[in-house]
Amino acid sequence: MHVDLFDFELPNDRIALRPAAPRDAARMLVLSGEATLDRGVADLPSCLRAGDLLVFNDTRVIPAQLEGKRGDATIGATLHKREGPRRWRAFVRNARRLRDGDSIDFGAGVTAIAGDKGEDGSLALDFQGDEPVELLLERAGRMPLPPYIASKRGGADARDAEDYQTLFAREAGAVAAPTAALHFTPELMAAIEAAGIGHATLTLHVGAGTFLPVKAEDTDDHRMHAEWGRIDSATADRLNAVRAAGGRVIAVGTTSLRLIESACDPQGRVQPFEGDTAIFITPGYRFRGIDGLMTNFHLPRSTLFMLVSALMGRERMQAAYAHAIAGGYRFYSYGDASLLLPR
Repeated sequence: MHVDLFDFELPNDRIALRPAAPRDAARMLVLSGEATLDRGVADLPSCLRAGDLLVFNDTRVIPAQLEGKRGDATIGATLHKREGPRRWRAFVRNARRLRDGDSIDFGAGVTAIAGDKGEDGSLALDFQGDEPVELLLERAGRMPLPPYIASKRGGADARDAEDYQTLFAREAGAVAAPTAALHFTPELMAAIEAAGIGHATLTLHVGAGTFLPVKAEDTDDHRMHAEWGRIDSATADRLNAVRAAGGRVIAVGTTSLRLIESACDPQGRVQPFEGDTAIFITPGYRFRGIDGLMTNFHLPRSTLFMLVSALMGRERMQAAYAHAIAGGYRFYSYGDASLLLPR
């Protein structure tokens, strides 16, 4: 399909620069069957049914943005995907000033050696020393805010260390937050439990490739970035049992959805999964493992807008986004939510 089909105009003032406070005070656009409803995230328990299951991504964002020097050259690096105990792939600013084997000083006693260039344009970085890389990043790294927020605010600040983590963040390794889950609070989770709605977690370490634009003119020519994920056998069994009992599996975030769909067999049963996924979902895809999606509002021409268009229909999503823009909804990572429940 032509990428232009997934374009739309978004006024700059619709991009949220801070999350709602409290988090569950955000608005939520509900698409249920043919209905389009303006609700709030706090209304989520009444929008679902007893016996449904919400599936969250428990990845934790690491301070993955680094600024350093190679001689007189300033080098910026955003870690993308872990490849070993001390090796990460990174998207590097000013990479033309680096050669294989060059040492980069990121300050605070943190250095890395530049390695090979990948097909996606990323560079390998081998961190030096004996300390765990996680400790090095805590010293020298910054929270990797999406570029559409960082460019307007001048970068991350102390508030983002908490704002850009979800209530479920436990497994360190993401370089972007699973932002749909940013809306959840202990109070909302208590209301969800009281309504007879369950929840489960899986892990997908979101990579910086989630922010890469689709440069191809046709979706068939776009190469999706790979991300590491895991669904254990107990979680897979629980997801299958919910659907077998007539409940619905509702993915919270496109990351949860993509991992569930990657783990599904042709009969729609979720299997235990551990490894990389590069699944690219566009209209025409047949969903096998989920029955709905809670997600934020996505960028035009992005793979994520293509995914929600696959779930609900492209024309339906274009109309829904036009409704959200006209109605003052806040967009992107710190913005409002949508609940997508196809017939």
